[in-house]
Amino acid sequence: MTRAELSSWWQSAAAGATMLLFGMCSHAATAFPEKPITLVVGFPAGGGVDVVGRTIAQSLSTRIKTPVVVDNKAGASGAIAAQSVKRASPDGYTLLMAPTTSYVMSEKMIGAEAAGYEITKDFKPVATVGELPLVMLASKQSGIASYTDLSARARKDPGKLAYGSSGNGSTEHIVTEWFRQQAGVDLLHVPYRGSAPATADLFSGEIQIIVTTSPTALTNLATGRVTAVGVASAQRLPVMPDVPTFAEQGLPQFVAASVYAVLAPKGTPDSVVAALNAALNEALNDEATQRRFAQLGVQTVHSTPAQARELLQNESTKWERVVQPIRAAVR
Repeated sequence: MTRAELSSWWQSAAAGATMLLFGMCSHAATAFPEKPITLVVGFPAGGGVDVVGRTIAQSLSTRIKTPVVVDNKAGASGAIAAQSVKRASPDGYTLLMAPTTSYVMSEKMIGAEAAGYEITKDFKPVATVGELPLVMLASKQSGIASYTDLSARARKDPGKLAYGSSGNGSTEHIVTEWFRQQAGVDLLHVPYRGSAPATADLFSGEIQIIVTTSPTALTNLATGRVTAVGVASAQRLPVMPDVPTFAEQGLPQFVAASVYAVLAPKGTPDSVVAALNAALNEALNDEATQRRFAQLGVQTVHSTPAQARELLQNESTKWERVVQPIRAAVR
């Protein structure tokens, strides 16, 4: 079934399913929800995860006639938020707005014990909601405007071109290392304490490259201080029609996206998860939500809880293979 067909199916089915499931969410026929739902975001307000989370929260609130409150618990690459939701009561009233790709990478890089969570075991996927294509940006001062430029510079001066990240194990770090492996170039990794200082140094030309999600890329491009080298997606993005994919530029295997999902604590009843899933899929079909996602370059994804669980497991398996040699090199 294509994404368009699946979206159409959800649009016709979700409304009825939501009414039924939210009326009867347990064997005792207890109404759900009876109080506001908290959607925990592990990153600062205004960032890509936060914007997506708030868009979903607003639409979901309308669907279930109950407030969905966004609670930013930033820090430790999202681990503080993940640990908080992991410990929360498994009743459906505390959920995690999870950039699952980032969480998987961080856990694989430092280990589940250090991260304080095991993403595939400590949470129950409610729904996958979207994919954010990744974009490579270069400082205008670098003179790099394409993959060809980058490759030529990197081969001429191995280890001289610097790329920034928000820390070891971050999405920017892992994906750029994967790019480096595929392109066969030697780049210098400069880890920062967060994306803001990395971006500041990109603007000033202290570092030359960074990989980021499409919403952040759009914001940075608007400053005129950076150039989009390429997008790591199968097709060009409608919000960046003039930016070619890496596949078009000769690197066909470099396709990566940041997958976003809503997770509940392990042990949350299946009936509650099913109800939330139905409401979320209905919210994703809302015109305002789709319009906002399109502006951000977010590709909407509809899923059942089982499909969300399968995708999370696939992400874990995929990035474990990528992270292994990187983890060994860092240590």
